[in-house]
Amino acid sequence: MAKDVGTLIEKAREELSKLTGLKASSTTGATKDEKVWHICIEMIEKQSIPDQMDILALYEVLFDEDGNLLGFERKSMRKRMETEVSE
Repeated sequence: MAKDVGTLIEKAREELSKLTGLKASSTTGATKDEKVWHICIEMIEKQSIPDQMDILALYEVLFDEDGNLLGFERKSMRKRMETEVSE
């Protein structure tokens, strides 16, 4: 049974927060290939004052068609004030 993308995004944010102990900042993408959903979420790795200096990490979360979490991986990190993501 396929899940709708909104439900999977909510689940990805919740699961990633539980697994990493980090707070979600924003969802940056959600796509599906032949087998899995790829959901990209920025998480706050380190909160700073001012918040423009927060360190954000981009994570990719993978789900199967039934909504089961397959895995996650941190793809990159940046300061919130940086508009370009460094690879």
